[in-house]
Amino acid sequence: MSNSFPASAQVVIIGGGIIGCSVAYHLTKLGWKDVVLLERKSLTCGTTWHAAGLVAQLRATHNMTLLAKYTAELYRGLEEETGQATGFRQAGSLTVASTAERFEELKRSASMGRCFDVDVNVVTPEEAKKMWPLVNIEDIVGAIHIPKDGMCNPIDTTTALAKGAKMGGASIFEDTRVTAVHNNNGRVTGVATDKGEIAADIVVNCAGMWAREVGRMCGVNVPLHAAEHFYIVTEPMEGMTNDLPVMRDLNGHAYYKADAGKLLLGAFEPNAKPWGMDGIPEDFSFDTLPEDWDHFEPVMEKAIHRLPALAEAGVQLFFCGPESFTPDDRYLLGEAPELKNFFVAAGFNSVGIQSGGGVGKVLASWIVDGAPPMDLWDVDIRRMAPFQGNSRYLHDRTIEALGLLYDMHWPFRQFESARGIKRSPLHDRLLAKGACFGENTGWERPNWYAPRGIEPRYEYSFGRQNWFDHNAAEHRAVREQVALFDQTSFAKFLVQGPDAEKVLNRICANDLSVPADRIVYTQWLNERGGIEADLTVTRLDENKYFVVTAFATEYRDYNWLQKNIREDEHAIVTNVTSGYAVISIMGPNSRNLLSGLTNADLSSQAFPFGTSREIELGYALVRATRITFVGELGWELYIPTEFAVAVYDLIVERGHSFGLTHAGYHTLNSCRIEKAYRHWGHDITDEDTPLEAGLGFAVAFDKPGGFIGREALLKMKEAGMKRRLLTFALEDPQPLMYHEEPIYRDGVKVGSTTSGMFGHTIGSSIALGYISHQDGVSKDFIESGNFEIELAAQRIPARASMRCFYDPRHERIKI
Repeated sequence: MSNSFPASAQVVIIGGGIIGCSVAYHLTKLGWKDVVLLERKSLTCGTTWHAAGLVAQLRATHNMTLLAKYTAELYRGLEEETGQATGFRQAGSLTVASTAERFEELKRSASMGRCFDVDVNVVTPEEAKKMWPLVNIEDIVGAIHIPKDGMCNPIDTTTALAKGAKMGGASIFEDTRVTAVHNNNGRVTGVATDKGEIAADIVVNCAGMWAREVGRMCGVNVPLHAAEHFYIVTEPMEGMTNDLPVMRDLNGHAYYKADAGKLLLGAFEPNAKPWGMDGIPEDFSFDTLPEDWDHFEPVMEKAIHRLPALAEAGVQLFFCGPESFTPDDRYLLGEAPELKNFFVAAGFNSVGIQSGGGVGKVLASWIVDGAPPMDLWDVDIRRMAPFQGNSRYLHDRTIEALGLLYDMHWPFRQFESARGIKRSPLHDRLLAKGACFGENTGWERPNWYAPRGIEPRYEYSFGRQNWFDHNAAEHRAVREQVALFDQTSFAKFLVQGPDAEKVLNRICANDLSVPADRIVYTQWLNERGGIEADLTVTRLDENKYFVVTAFATEYRDYNWLQKNIREDEHAIVTNVTSGYAVISIMGPNSRNLLSGLTNADLSSQAFPFGTSREIELGYALVRATRITFVGELGWELYIPTEFAVAVYDLIVERGHSFGLTHAGYHTLNSCRIEKAYRHWGHDITDEDTPLEAGLGFAVAFDKPGGFIGREALLKMKEAGMKRRLLTFALEDPQPLMYHEEPIYRDGVKVGSTTSGMFGHTIGSSIALGYISHQDGVSKDFIESGNFEIELAAQRIPARASMRCFYDPRHERIKI
């Protein structure tokens, strides 16, 4: 390996923290030798060096937990492999709860951990005190213990990864600043540095809190912002032994770690201090920020209550240093949608050390194989909207984001900061109707409606929240009368050109060779047969199609569509999301309501299910699409934005005679789960196939030319189904399911839930979830077993079915 500065490389990695070194290490493990890592100053000098070094295994989802578990396994063996000590040890972790609500959260996370085969135990306050003798348990109601959680020395661990990378053939250059990222024709071509230029096939942005600026060099949006992170290290304290587990007191916003006979006390306070609004100094390296005892004092007061001995301990170090946070507290990973072969791994929200090994492994695999090795949607950079790179937005959201790491993780919890960004043209009308808005990707969407005299505000709990009865009323209106949903946030694309049908038939699993004004429900698959998108496509004319997909996957799906159009194909994709408002009118009275507003024949004979036509509605021309996500007769109305308010007013005025009720997204969710309609990102992902998900009816195996993923599905079909998505209903009507709860059959864990909601028509909590069985998941296997679902460490009997519990013959949508 030459030490001379290269003129070219297969891969250039920008940033020498734990993440950049892990990516380099794992690329060499996959056989890539021409790997160059560039660090502006010294390895770890940005934020890695001052991390607490906690290596926790349990994360919010299955695949994030797999990455964390792999990280622990990797760090355990790094010293033996490289000869470089890492300081890794597995003393476990203990998380205490001082309220019943927090204990419920911890017990639910313990149950979730069992889905992922994490060794996690619910313990009593007395058992917690045996593990941490100095802790005050007078107000502790319970705790969870994870024996295999660990800790490491971040600098030593990064050094070990860097050494391993160099042993594998990678070159590392410190004191090398990247000044530009070059690209041509939508593809990255290399970088410029203060030592010269490097041509490269692939560039990886692991620049930590500088990653946003590096992205801007080549037009890539990397939304993150630095915030001040505080911890103290005490003088030596009696009882601070190395066998103590890391302790977290989430209600106290603090974590406790024994550190060479001292105590390290760190904070994730509710209102953070953003930093670096005017840019990060060019010479920033191993730097700290000014002390702020006033800001830290509330955490310190709670810590003294939890650990009374702390009151007598001297403080050896008060530390404040920056760490980067993203708008949704999930890191940014993957190939940037704006630039081919430019990858990002940044914005780790204080979990960079515990995520580093797994992130390096999957990103290296993604780079080498050209596709992610597993479902990484939780952290996929394609979930981010362009506006989220706005500096004011990032500043305001970061104030809240840091504290959310230790705040209560309530079901349906909504962000409170940086709100009111993207609004439907109906927003003010819906607000006047009592809408309680939720926010996602900037969209303000009505989740539920408060009756007159009731404040539209969330009161969170793990049980029936304050909107439960209002949701029930909306749900009944959908099933019995008629309801109005504002679904303007749908992502909408026009695909036009002489090759539009050819392109879409290759990308879509279903057949798009249909007459004009027909809707096709379909999936987009990858080569493994996994579901990349779940959407509808309407043929408008011979060379024009209208694609409608979820708001959360707008940029991901747009990117997937564009990159699968070949250079010699004549098809253009246009994002027309902002051009159309969408009002959905759903329920048995929907036909009668709409018929009085249009001269179009809406009868089932003239306007059958799966039809989409442009009709007159009031003074507007509206595309009426007969389809449903709630399982009832209904239409989605695609209205040019400037006509939306007038059309809405007409519908509401006439709707009084038909019992029209405004309904929110919680009702959309409760109705769709009763019908077992799948939701991408929860019930179906790029790891799940249509056959496993029960969507084989939407796959046109015999259409001319085939489609992406066809061969993989045929092999699965031939081998037989060992995994299936089922519907579950609890026998007890009181508990509520949400997601990631273990499923047991005759006492044996066979799977986990993917999404859940209370089904008001069925009268119990309903969930979708996958189960696996080596000999196949048949009707007999389901009906011959007794199923239970574990909630908060308790198993509750449940019914299982391959079919939906509500209207399994789908008769109501076709009336």
